[in-house]
Amino acid sequence: MSQIPNVVFLGAGQMAEALMRGILTAGLLGPQQLLGSDVRSSRLEYLASELGVLVSADNKQAVSQGGVIFLSVKPQDVDALLKEVAPSLRRDQLIVSIAAGVPIAHVEAMLFDRQPVIRVMPNTPCLVRQGMAVLSAGTYATPEHVEIVQSILGAVGKAIVLPEKYMDAVTGLSGSGPAFVSLIVDALSDAGVRVGLPRDVANVLSVQTVLGTAHMLSETGEHPARLKEMVTSPGGTAIAGVHALERGGVRAAIMDAIFAATSRSRELGRAQNPKEPSHRHEDE
Repeated sequence: MSQIPNVVFLGAGQMAEALMRGILTAGLLGPQQLLGSDVRSSRLEYLASELGVLVSADNKQAVSQGGVIFLSVKPQDVDALLKEVAPSLRRDQLIVSIAAGVPIAHVEAMLFDRQPVIRVMPNTPCLVRQGMAVLSAGTYATPEHVEIVQSILGAVGKAIVLPEKYMDAVTGLSGSGPAFVSLIVDALSDAGVRVGLPRDVANVLSVQTVLGTAHMLSETGEHPARLKEMVTSPGGTAIAGVHALERGGVRAAIMDAIFAATSRSRELGRAQNPKEPSHRHEDE
């Protein structure tokens, strides 16, 4: 595996914290090889005391400390951040953007010509090291760069590489998916209460049922339809419930939700116009 250089997170929110924790737990780097930068002093104090990592309120100073620079701010803050730090970057530093909807070309246009960039779409289960992340390599990112980022993301779940053209669909499915699954779990719990279970019991049953089913599918590699067949015996309770779900259009509703989320991701990407005038800077 390629040696992982020091990592800097510009924006030290929950996703950055999850990645830091994963890196430390996996032993990929030590606390003094990680740095988080943020405008919130309370956040920096927390990370320094909780994880022992380096912190800074100065983005320009922060980027000088790392070989891998994560852009872990909100999508609408990416442009301002890049304009601030671009003059302080080195051409050999790897830029990793986890900003949803921001195309690689847009990030590349604001950096050194030939600066390596990788775009990542993680999801919130990264917070419990069960995340699903997809990464796309920019024009100048090498296989070694990809390997480094896969190692980092692998510390908080699974990570796969796909061409950027799939990133909006990834955002709609795995990026937005935790919201849809949470909605389903909430509905299962409400249903449990409706049929007479105490709320705390319904919550436990709902969460563990979803967790166990997902783990079973992951471990066995079985198609979801096969697992459904295993549960739905002739004339039984499960097939009666499946019939009700199909009659309610649940399958189409979930497909519509992912289509809507994917469409919104495309809209956000178009708002970040990669054809705008380049802000690239050259070596002085």
